[in-house]
Order: sequence, then C-alpha cells, then structure tokens
Amino acid sequence: MYKLKAAEWRPQHFKWEVADRVATITLNRPERKNPLTFESYAELRDTFHKLQYADDVRVVVITGEGGNFCSGGDVHDIIGPLVGMEMDALLAFTRMTGNLVKEMRTCPQPIIAAVDGISAGAGAIMPMASDLRYGTPEAKTAFLFVRVGLAGCDMGACAILPRIIGHGRASELLYTGRAMSAEEGLAWGYFTEIVRKEKLLEKAQTMAQTLASGPAFGHSMTKKCLHQEWSLSIVQALETEAEAQAICMQTKDFERAYHAFVAKQRPKFEGN
Repeated sequence: MYKLKAAEWRPQHFKWEVADRVATITLNRPERKNPLTFESYAELRDTFHKLQYADDVRVVVITGEGGNFCSGGDVHDIIGPLVGMEMDALLAFTRMTGNLVKEMRTCPQPIIAAVDGISAGAGAIMPMASDLRYGTPEAKTAFLFVRVGLAGCDMGACAILPRIIGHGRASELLYTGRAMSAEEGLAWGYFTEIVRKEKLLEKAQTMAQTLASGPAFGHSMTKKCLHQEWSLSIVQALETEAEAQAICMQTKDFERAYHAFVAKQRPKFEGN
C-alpha cells in the first residue's frame, strides 16, 4: 500500500509538526497577521491532499502565530497581481483556492481550527472548512469579500456557512462582510467553545488527542458521510450510512471494542 510519513514532510510556507498522531499546521507570518500567498495556498492544498496517504496522522490542528489566525490573501502578493490578470488566470486561481477547501473536506482526518484574533477572507474559510473550531474572546471572523468588490460566494462559503450557522445569519455576514464576534460564533454554533488565549492551542490539542485515540477508520467514515450527505435525500443518506457502518463492522477496532466491553476494559483503537 502506498503510504507517506507525514512527520518527514518539510513545507516551506508554514510550520508543520507531527507528534502522537496529530499534525499541527501553524501559519507563521505574524508581522502581517499570517496572510496567504499563491505559494502557501498551493502548499496547503497539496498537504491536505497527501494526508490521505499518511498513516502517522489521525487528526490535524490548524492555527496561527502572534495572536491572529489569518488575514486572508496577501494584499501585495495576491490582490495586486489579480487586478492585472486575464480571465483564464483568474479562473485558475479561484479553482485552486476552491481545491484547498475540497482537499480539507475530503482528507480522511478530522481538522480542528484554533482561532485567535483576525480570521478574515480566506482566513475565515479555512476554519469554516474544518470539522471543529475553537476560538478566543478576541476572535473576529469576517467573510469580507464584498468589502473588496467581490461576491460573498467564495471557496464554498455559500454552501458551507449556512449549514453551520443557518441561512439567515450566513446571508447577513456574506452580504455585509462584517466581522462575527466570538460570542456570536459560539451562540450560532460556529465555535465549539471559547477559551482563553493562553489555553487555545492546549484545548485544540487535547481534543485532537481524544480523536486520535479513537477509531481512525470510523472517524474517516463519519467525515465522509458528513460531507457527502449534503447532496443526498434521506433515503440515499440512510443507504450510504448503512453501507459505511457495515464496512466499519468488519474492522479490527470494532472487534477490539467488543472484547474490551466484555472484559470491562477501555478499548485501545489501532485505526484498522
């Protein structure tokens, strides 16, 4: 079987650490609030794509340095050049940014976003495309595309955000581009929990370790069904989940859980 060791990867445009089956991505241009460039977009996309082949990563945490998550596309490195591009180049760029979201949603590992400070534009999309989100009281989430003369429908925002916080609330944020406060994000179900700045990464890593010690194949099936069933009828969804669960029942982890239960012990999942 074709496998990669993620601990050996050396990305050039963000920090990458793998420990105890958890990979941590840290956006690390704090002097500019961790903006994205053409190169970092592409490297993030490629990293999430390769994760399907990594057997040493069960959960991914993504965060930012210096009190902010990510300010979106770099004004000088991305926004400026886009103004002078022709349609074919523009479409190649927007498809590439959309592919980052596609790879995040289709990689088998759950993704946890730890969000502090500014999370704007594409920097709001990445937590939105994650599976769980933790924020600080200082977190400000803005889908601000309309504020630069664009549409709110960027990188899947019109499909994903309404499913998290509701159609009306998502509409208001996407039409106005205003920042959603941490309190709103928690009340609307965007954030799982709000924690103090100094405890943010610890909270995300604790949850990551909880998930990493669970049934990895089962978690990948859960993520796949959560993603695929957006476009299914309830009848189709029931059949999809029946097939997924039957497959999971053939795993060793299912058998391990049964024997542990009989022995009144805690199961130790090995991911197969």
